[in-house]
Amino acid sequence: MKKREPISSIMTSSVITINLNDHLRDVKKKFSKENIRHLPVMNGDELVGMISKNDIMRLSFGSIFDNQENADEAVLDMLSVDQVMTHNPKSIAEDALIRDAAEIFVSSHFHSLPVVNAEGKIAGIVTSTDVIRYLLEQM
Repeated sequence: MKKREPISSIMTSSVITINLNDHLRDVKKKFSKENIRHLPVMNGDELVGMISKNDIMRLSFGSIFDNQENADEAVLDMLSVDQVMTHNPKSIAEDALIRDAAEIFVSSHFHSLPVVNAEGKIAGIVTSTDVIRYLLEQM
């Protein structure tokens, strides 16, 4: 197994992001359309948060009550991205090791990390699935 592999070798570099001012309905659609589970939240070119598909699902009544789709949409209209996202997310440097990301995933409740370059700008995203896939390829 390669012990000193950088996170940049497994990260997704074509990062799909949302803007802090986007509507939660649009965020929900983006999760479905892009088939992703985590989105960095940007304010201009500054990373200000992370929002997950689970964050949106927690707002849903659909699995509790029948015929509550309208209630779900109303909740999405009442709240903002800023109210739902994780603020000031932990990030990882693009030259950090895959092991570093794995240690963060094990010691925290995160399942994704924005990857930042030397200037602190978003360069990619890495998920716990990316790390597991990498480990499986090494076996």
